[in-house]
Amino acid sequence: MYKAVIRPLLFKFDPEKVHYFTFDTLKALFKIPGVASIVKDWFQIKDKRLEREVFGLKFKNPVGLAAGFDKNAKLYKELDILGFGFIEIGTVTPRPQPGNEKQRLFRLKEDEAIINRMGFNNEGVEAAVVRLEKNKKVLIGGNIGKNKSTSNEEAVNDYLLCYDALFDHVDYFVVNVSSPNTPNLRELQDKEPLTHLLKTLQEKNVKKSQPKPILLKIAPDLTDSQLLDIIEIVKNTQIAGVIATNTTISRDGLVSGNKAEMGGMSGKPLRKRSTEVIRFLSEKSNNAFPIIGVGGIHTPEDAIEKLKAGASLVQLYTGFIYEGPGLIKKINKQVLDQEL
Repeated sequence: MYKAVIRPLLFKFDPEKVHYFTFDTLKALFKIPGVASIVKDWFQIKDKRLEREVFGLKFKNPVGLAAGFDKNAKLYKELDILGFGFIEIGTVTPRPQPGNEKQRLFRLKEDEAIINRMGFNNEGVEAAVVRLEKNKKVLIGGNIGKNKSTSNEEAVNDYLLCYDALFDHVDYFVVNVSSPNTPNLRELQDKEPLTHLLKTLQEKNVKKSQPKPILLKIAPDLTDSQLLDIIEIVKNTQIAGVIATNTTISRDGLVSGNKAEMGGMSGKPLRKRSTEVIRFLSEKSNNAFPIIGVGGIHTPEDAIEKLKAGASLVQLYTGFIYEGPGLIKKINKQVLDQEL
């Protein structure tokens, strides 16, 4: 029903407006008595064999929602009901910021992809905290970044501010230095600044009575040499793991007419490269740390491919938009069928 009726209707309108319309619609639907129970019965699979223990956390299933969809922690409860094993909110920054000028979100229908140049638009970390204070049971990741107006030299302070504000309200952290939509942000992926940033966060983290896992989200556009640096940095800083991968600036193989739009591309064309990065990190590090695989997952087979390449968990974003919430259940059923 989603692909035959709902998606064609939604795809007739501006993607960013549709995004917020969907939020409002889901909020309203789940307020109707009985709807949440019906949705749970339809979409969720509860099976002990789906549970995963990764970096000290217990996930009810291995399929999560990637950052960028619920930036401001407004819909995590409803998304949890749809069957996700965990929800990653953000990217949040210390101060609210509007992001880049609109139009900044584009569907590449022929490629089943999306280009975005949102620019960390969000209401600020304190707004997310207010909403997360109401959370009782959803496993939440907090994806954190720097404000556009903050220089790279001062960036570590922004990440620390977000870390401090979110610490009591998320289960793990993700350091986002790989978005292509904030000027010069990706320079923080270079070995020296990245090591400094992660060491500073981890030094503060380990002083807590119960430290939270800190993960690094990396770009798919890194070279093998840079990926080897990532492995070394993870080892030296003792962070918990890596999310591979963020969006790409590559446009190889795209056929959609609007493929030249600036921004990060996600969706089907990213599947192969993100899996290559997962496999490279897993093999070259001898499985030294957990990896969350994200990028181009549109079918259960895509998710299984990433799990077999070395990912411990997977996340959806563009595949969720193109395939609908039924994809979560399909992936979990395939995980059970293959006894992964």
